[in-house]
Amino acid sequence: MAILGHLIARSLQLRKHFNLPVAAPITYQRRVLRQLMERGQYTAFGKHYGFDEILSKEIDFIKAFRERVPVCTYQEMNENWWKRCRVGEENVTWPGKVKYFALSSGTSDAASKHIPVTQDMIKAIKKVGFKQMYSMVNYRVEAKTFEKGILMLGGTTSLFEKGDYYEGDMSGISAKNMPRWVSSLLYKPGQKISKRHKWEDRIELIVANAKSWDVGIVCGVPAWVQIVLEKIIKHYNVADIHEIWPNLAIYIHGGVSIEPYRESFKKLWGKPVTFIETYMASEGSFGFQARPGGGIKLVLNAGVFYEFIPFNSDNFYEDGLPKPSPTTYLINEVKEGVDYAVVLSTCSGAWRYIIGDVLRFTNAADHEIAIVGRTKQFLSLCGEHLSVDNMNKAVETVSKQMGVSICEYTVTGIIHENRFAHKWYLGCDDVNVDADKLKKLLDNTLCDLNDDYAIERTSALTEVFVEILPQQTFLDYMRMKGKEGGMNKFPRVLKGDQLQDWVNFISTIKS
Repeated sequence: MAILGHLIARSLQLRKHFNLPVAAPITYQRRVLRQLMERGQYTAFGKHYGFDEILSKEIDFIKAFRERVPVCTYQEMNENWWKRCRVGEENVTWPGKVKYFALSSGTSDAASKHIPVTQDMIKAIKKVGFKQMYSMVNYRVEAKTFEKGILMLGGTTSLFEKGDYYEGDMSGISAKNMPRWVSSLLYKPGQKISKRHKWEDRIELIVANAKSWDVGIVCGVPAWVQIVLEKIIKHYNVADIHEIWPNLAIYIHGGVSIEPYRESFKKLWGKPVTFIETYMASEGSFGFQARPGGGIKLVLNAGVFYEFIPFNSDNFYEDGLPKPSPTTYLINEVKEGVDYAVVLSTCSGAWRYIIGDVLRFTNAADHEIAIVGRTKQFLSLCGEHLSVDNMNKAVETVSKQMGVSICEYTVTGIIHENRFAHKWYLGCDDVNVDADKLKKLLDNTLCDLNDDYAIERTSALTEVFVEILPQQTFLDYMRMKGKEGGMNKFPRVLKGDQLQDWVNFISTIKS
């Protein structure tokens, strides 16, 4: 292990001294799309949209691709194409049969999406992983960190056989296909524990084995990482996690904004820990924070072709669904400060597929982004255009100024006295919290962050309600929905049936 850590650290340092040739972002993306279309031209999808004809002519193949292939949602892609893969049909949207399907809802919805995961995508994910490892030199990571274990708190690696394919969490599929030297030497909790189906069982075994491991890096969604670290600290009756893992130096996170969790994590550390954000989903691995203080850098040469749709009323309906033929932009056409919905074409057979994430370029020249929300998790009853990014920043501000811990929250819009109101549900275990003061601070902060919100608070948006709940309530709800642990995230905005389920659940636990 010590030799391995030294070799990795040494290779990173050597790589830093080489000036590797770098092409323009659009050059990488043109190459990726051509490769995708060349692989996909003999599939049912490629034949339907004439990929061979596009590639054979002396035309702008990117322009032709965007003109012929429609932008689509999961429902459209699944109904027309992907469900055929799940009955064993070959060459539907990607060559061969699909061996894995990642189950994903993105929130606590009961119905899971089935996202195809091909061997080419698994290779692409590994490629992004190695790129991220090379970027560690920018963080001045000590060589000994690479000698330590990497604790990955994702879904179970025990996949479910469904005839011609296997299905399970994307994190579990990735862990199952990681390089052997990583799996055998560095990966914690190890394949034996990670195969356990129940999240509670995995936590119990992780806690029991924690003291025998020397962990240097932790990876996972903030809410579940926090739970595990708190349980370890409590079990061994120590002040912080560094009394168990003195060499823990890096926390790699993603899935949701880290901001609402920062204050809580400060209580768990005994020494500084470097936070590095990644951008992963069931559809693939898209990028990572490549330098301290930077945004998430999109990887442009790893099997994913990107398009970006301005997230506005010209391109999207109020429910977050795209309008017909929305305007898309390429990586060389985007502007900083504009919110874009992401459209993907990938080596898993997704074609012009709206993933549902909304991002903003913080550095367009270096293709660095911040994830600011979801197409269906913006709240705009009367033109307030409240984004998840606004919500996260407001909750972070309230937590800091009031000295309380609010890790989970959700908000919904309601009718109030013939106008509108927002109702917030905040997960907070501080029994002495002043609810009225919290409400005013939250409201005032949102007014400062969002001019549209401030204007509507003087007219149509007449009230803000806040209900404080134990943080365990949010976790219990996720457990009730079968979405506990792994990469599952509580939705920040509740609407429709999902809202009614939550209201019913709250009523039940109060009665």
